[in-house]
Amino acid sequence: MTTNRPRGLWLAVGAVAALVLGIGTTLLIAATGGLHGGGPAPWRGAAVRCGAPPLKGHAVDVTVGDMGPGMRHRPDGRVPNSGPGRHGLGMMWLRVTPRAVPAGVVSLRVVNVGALPHEVVVLPLPTGQPVGERPTGADGRVDEAGSVGEASRSCGAGSGGGIAPGATAWTTVTLHPGRYELVCNLPGHYGAGMYAELDVTR
Repeated sequence: MTTNRPRGLWLAVGAVAALVLGIGTTLLIAATGGLHGGGPAPWRGAAVRCGAPPLKGHAVDVTVGDMGPGMRHRPDGRVPNSGPGRHGLGMMWLRVTPRAVPAGVVSLRVVNVGALPHEVVVLPLPTGQPVGERPTGADGRVDEAGSVGEASRSCGAGSGGGIAPGATAWTTVTLHPGRYELVCNLPGHYGAGMYAELDVTR
């Protein structure tokens, strides 16, 4: 007479081994950040975290971002697939809330949720000109002549070396009625889609 005990024993041992392996793998993934959204753990860990102080005037929140840590500049400083007429292909973005404010003192709070440094430059928008249609030079930047303000200092006001991932920057400006284009003017970023309109009403 034969017995199934050895076969049943091996099945039980295999099930326990699979369970232990599964638990160990899950703990390893959790420890390295693999169960969380966003980029890899080193990118999130290196991000600067700061907020803006109370600011004067009408508040405008600006969010700048990109597709994540896989984004890389080409050797010439440009972002791949950027350029006139491409409208960024969704690779980078600049979002403004609200889109319209009364004339006067306006404070921009800019938060970088991307993996690359960004900035925001405030440029008057000529009558009849849509956003995203400024010509870019060989360096992938637009002409900043006539700029009325800039937020590009991590955890600070005004101009600087770029807003680090996770950081906030801010600037307070006086805006007259009209249309303005908020742009990121780091090389190739405008062509990759980093622009938005801000309307200033009477």
